[in-house]
Order: sequence, then structure tokens, then C-alpha cells
Amino acid sequence: MANRSHLYAANTLPSAEGRPDPVVGISEHNWSIPLAHLILVSFDTRAVPSMIWDQRMGVAGDYDRGAALLVDLLRLVGEEVEDEQDFHKVVEKTKAQLARQRAKYFLLEAGEILDMDDEPHAEALDRLVGHHIPFLAAQAEAAIAGENAEWLAIARGRWRENFNSFYDDTLYYSFE
Repeated sequence: MANRSHLYAANTLPSAEGRPDPVVGISEHNWSIPLAHLILVSFDTRAVPSMIWDQRMGVAGDYDRGAALLVDLLRLVGEEVEDEQDFHKVVEKTKAQLARQRAKYFLLEAGEILDMDDEPHAEALDRLVGHHIPFLAAQAEAAIAGENAEWLAIARGRWRENFNSFYDDTLYYSFE
């Protein structure tokens, strides 16, 4: 089994009582949590109970604001990207999926990726929510404002790793 990050959308947050209904699939990515997933959960970011695991290993964020930041970043990355045609196909698929599955929250299931490290899950999740996601969002916002060319060049050079995920309604874990 490949370790994946899974991204969903819902109009309510998971709780100790259960998961939202409905939960719709957005994207999944093998072996890491890509920059796109982290940007999408970067506003009103909070740790939430996992919908897959019996632990607090999920991350939620504001859908509209996260989607807007990602779309702005993709526009900027696309201005000088290598393999422009391939990149634009990825962008169109991403934007179509975000428009089709629009909800109030993004829900990132990070458990499979967090499980790959020796750090205790709770500490890894707290670091992800409290430091890593806000840091990357600030870097993206600075790049969009024209103040972070070095970070933008790195994001652009790694666009496949950062933005080329599997976008579909049906993910490995589906809640239908």
C-alpha cells in the first residue's frame, strides 16, 4: 500500500461523534503531503479527528480562502514553468475538481504520511498545524505579492511534486 495524503471537502467538521455527511473526495497524493494540499488547508487551520483513523490526525481549513490562494499561486507558477502544456493540464484538472466539489471546509487526512516518521503523531500534527502550514502559506502569499522570488523558483521547479496530485471524486478511502 502506498502511503498517501487524502484531501476531502465537507460542510461540517469531523468530531468525536463522527464524520460529516456528505464527505466528497478532492485529491490524494502518494508518499507525501504536497504543497497544494497544505495551501488548501492554510486558512482557519485546525487539527480535527481523523475520519479514517481513531486518532486526532486530520487537518481542516477554510475551503474558499485555501482554494483562492492555491489558484493565485498556480497562476504565478505557470508564468515561467517548464513543460507548460503539462502544467496547464494539471491546473485545469485541479481547478475543475475544486469548482465541482466546493464546500465549507477542506479536510486533510495526514495519518498515513505522519505514520512514516518516528515522531509521535500528536507532536507531528501539532507541528504541521502550528508551524509548517502557516509558514508555507506565508511564503505563498509573499511570492504572490512579488516578495519571495527564491521560494517561488523552488515551487516552480518542483511543480510536479507540489501540484501534480490525483484529483478525483473517488479516492482510496471514500465515504459514500
